[in-house]
Amino acid sequence: MSSILEVRDLSRHFGGLKAVEGVSLHIEQGSISALIGPNGAGKTTFFNCLTGIYQPTAGNVVFQGEDTGGLKPHQVTRKGIGRTFQNIRLFAEMTALENVMVGGDGWSKSGIIGALLRDRKTLEEERGLASFGWELLDFVGLSGKEEIWARELPYGDQRRLEIARALATKPRLLLLDEPAAGMNPVETDSLMELIRKIRKEGITVLLIEHDMKLVMGISERIFVLDHGVKIAEGAPAEIRENLQVIEAYLGKETCLTDSQQV
Repeated sequence: MSSILEVRDLSRHFGGLKAVEGVSLHIEQGSISALIGPNGAGKTTFFNCLTGIYQPTAGNVVFQGEDTGGLKPHQVTRKGIGRTFQNIRLFAEMTALENVMVGGDGWSKSGIIGALLRDRKTLEEERGLASFGWELLDFVGLSGKEEIWARELPYGDQRRLEIARALATKPRLLLLDEPAAGMNPVETDSLMELIRKIRKEGITVLLIEHDMKLVMGISERIFVLDHGVKIAEGAPAEIRENLQVIEAYLGKETCLTDSQQV
């Protein structure tokens, strides 16, 4: 299996704060991987470097063989990296369908002139985008909720809508930042099935997550950050038994009787 993403000695500093320091990893094409670590470990900063929100202080991000250094977020998205955010960022006063259509707007060819003139080509493109949006909402389990305002959707559905909007960018690699945050166990189990379903569509998934049941149950490889440094990587069974990982989460003075609590 070939790598879709290569991260080489990535660092991101904010003045004297080393939020991410010398992190290297590779993500296999078609895999589901997880990035975990205590709060403040640098996980979201790492995602922001992958997606062009932050430019790395040092190191390289190579996606499908191309160095993405210097690219802006919309350019990274066009290359094939989609993402969701830790805090829900939906357009509250838009419908579910409109939110998804916004995600797909980056592929529009009509431009500002077409949007103003509302010519036939633009209208056809909008109809195609709406149709694609309906398909994606059905895919994530929101069929029948297309015309509901985003703010009126239950919390779990809002999380699913964010995923649908990210999928509208037509990603090859999907980054999910704490997708299970705030979900109950039933919603989390359903989310696991959705992530597997996304992978079956040929999309590689890398997620940040604190729910260890989800991480251990779905990931093929796990990377662990602590204070911005990668301290471990491996299969779930290896990470579960890794003493350095256990110490990072619980402290050296804590005796862990059940390693699955990590």
